[in-house]
Amino acid sequence: MIATIRDVLFPAQCAGCDAFGEGLCERCFPHAAPLDVPLPTLQVRALGAYEDALRHAILALKDGRRDVAEALGERLAELLERNMLLVPVPTSRLRRRMRGFDGGVLLARIAAHQAGAQVLEALERCSNVAQHGRSRAERLAARNRFRCSAKTLEGVSVVLIDDVVTTGASLEDCAAELRRVGAVVRDAVVAAAAL
Repeated sequence: MIATIRDVLFPAQCAGCDAFGEGLCERCFPHAAPLDVPLPTLQVRALGAYEDALRHAILALKDGRRDVAEALGERLAELLERNMLLVPVPTSRLRRRMRGFDGGVLLARIAAHQAGAQVLEALERCSNVAQHGRSRAERLAARNRFRCSAKTLEGVSVVLIDDVVTTGASLEDCAAELRRVGAVVRDAVVAAAAL
């Protein structure tokens, strides 16, 4: 009932062209092959480049648009395999309060549901310093901003999931923390990659 009321009051609208129906319509979604972005210790797969309609969709997600999260999560499911264990990159408490949800967690849940994967919310931010607005050097230097709530994940393979990768510093920081408790982390999936 609540979803129905929300849908009536705030119908899904494409972040790219404003057409009603879904958060990112078929026409605006990038139709190129997914991008592979190598990081020092991770291989990242992105739906597309952080530009045009996909950029607008990510910004709308960051503004709290659940319809966009739904559209992106369904597309991210295409990059996943059944029974994958997804660990979302968490946002700060302040951003969660402002948006009403954690974008990475919501993307992970939607994508996992579509793909038959699982979500493990194993990470939390232990620093509220956002990467947004920082220089490339400052982003790359940021370390130890995440803490794993699991005591051990010895030998468990996990895949990180986030909305966008720019320098890769947050993904690498999350991977390092998960590896500290024994997880095997080689891959990440994101909606967009800033090239």
